[in-house]
Amino acid sequence: MNEHLVLIDGFNLLSRAYFATSYGRDDHQLEKNSEGRYIHALKVFFSRISNLQERFPGGIVIAWDGKREDTIRNQDHQFYKAQRKDLPAPLIEQYHTATEICTDMGMHQMQVAGYEADDIIGSFTKAPLPVRKVIYSNDKDLFQLLNEDTDQLFVQKRKEIHYQLHHFQDDYGIQPAQWIDVKALLGDPSDNIPGCPGVGAKAALPLIQLYGSVEGVYNQLEQLDPAFNRYRKKLENGRESVMISRELVEIHCGLDDVHAVDMETLRSPSQAQYINVLEHYEILKDPFKLS
Repeated sequence: MNEHLVLIDGFNLLSRAYFATSYGRDDHQLEKNSEGRYIHALKVFFSRISNLQERFPGGIVIAWDGKREDTIRNQDHQFYKAQRKDLPAPLIEQYHTATEICTDMGMHQMQVAGYEADDIIGSFTKAPLPVRKVIYSNDKDLFQLLNEDTDQLFVQKRKEIHYQLHHFQDDYGIQPAQWIDVKALLGDPSDNIPGCPGVGAKAALPLIQLYGSVEGVYNQLEQLDPAFNRYRKKLENGRESVMISRELVEIHCGLDDVHAVDMETLRSPSQAQYINVLEHYEILKDPFKLS
């Protein structure tokens, strides 16, 4: 495969860029262009996209979350991400500017009502395309999408990791689809996903390695391996919570909006387009190092 399709979780990148460049600063100290628009996070955002385009030539998609309250996960379970605070106004403004710039560049971006960026990315990873897909996101929930044709880039301890299927298999001893079951047991406090109270990282992965899935764990609950005896009651009490958590962490990969996309529209903008648009918004500058 000589071509790539870079799949970017837009808000994951933009929010990381925002907080990396605004730490310890008040709003009035954040950089703006001559029109009074905030641009400090956008400089990092588009610098990183440019770098990805150079390293992985081919196509690009910027995936954006739909409105949180409108997602099917939130409609079914109102507690999902309910603890999250309102976003800073300069970040929201730069989100709108980012989408405007991507449109001006002709860069393909998608938002699907009822779904999150993860679902858009997941649907692209399952599309039958003769390209290597490269996910750019720090969200390790996306490990469930890894396959022979799909890698993930994330930053860990200020170092970018190019993570592939064989890395995941070596690190965890399971298949990517089983990551959903591990996360169902662990939960995710950042998304208000409960998991199984009392079952942490020391037990969640070994349970799935041994029993294959949460269904396998519950099917064998009465004959649970003695090594996990102290978790039996917790698993029994947490069954409903685990099943709800599994529903929430599983990424939807069958979005019709994605599979209907004309793949020719996914081509990256030309360097001239890229430069001209960024100059118009006064964003071109030496890249900020994003950790």
